[in-house]
Amino acid sequence: MKKLIAEFIGTLWLVLGGCGSAVLAAGFPELGIGFVGVSLAFGLTVVTMAYAIGHISGCHLNPAVSIGLWMGGRFDAKDLIPYIIAQVMGGIAGAGILYLIVTNQAGFEGVGGFAANGYGEHSPGGFNMTAALITEIVMTFIFLFVILGSTHSKAPKYLAGLAIGLCLTLIHLISIPVTNTSVNPARSTSQALFAEGGWATGQLWLFWVAPIVGAILAGLAYKFLSPETDD
Repeated sequence: MKKLIAEFIGTLWLVLGGCGSAVLAAGFPELGIGFVGVSLAFGLTVVTMAYAIGHISGCHLNPAVSIGLWMGGRFDAKDLIPYIIAQVMGGIAGAGILYLIVTNQAGFEGVGGFAANGYGEHSPGGFNMTAALITEIVMTFIFLFVILGSTHSKAPKYLAGLAIGLCLTLIHLISIPVTNTSVNPARSTSQALFAEGGWATGQLWLFWVAPIVGAILAGLAYKFLSPETDD
């Protein structure tokens, strides 16, 4: 239960910190943080939580991460569903807090896209479904590859959180224009539930399927390259 609570809080912070930066701080003329600031915000949420709850739950904060670690032989299958439920619920709670903040702004007129992930007309750069699918698979593959490598028993200790957070920052720098960057089904689900117009829930399938496929491929690839039992 303590692990699940940690995953709930950690995913809440990822959504509130990352998506909150996009919704609240990115749009101010001249003073807004832009794509670079949002990318850094997502990375910082992972870095801060890695050192806060990594020793409690492993700090997955992402169903794709849990699945990738399971495929890589690092995570027990019996914990997979409870972790995913805790992550999705934490993400929704984070989005709910953000929604309460946004809707209490003076002159509030609507939440708009609410930093939801999308493709086609809902892609920041107008990228189609094929581009979104490729991007999310590849970015999640690399994310899991870095996670599996930096947390390996032979990797330098205490630096995993920094490596993972920087990797997520780089992923956002690359892919925000394509999909608003998911690589995390919990993050995508939480924002889709609050975005206006219903389009985000209609496109949500891609942001579950693609990250999970990328995570599974990364788990298999890293397990082949560097098994835990290798001397």
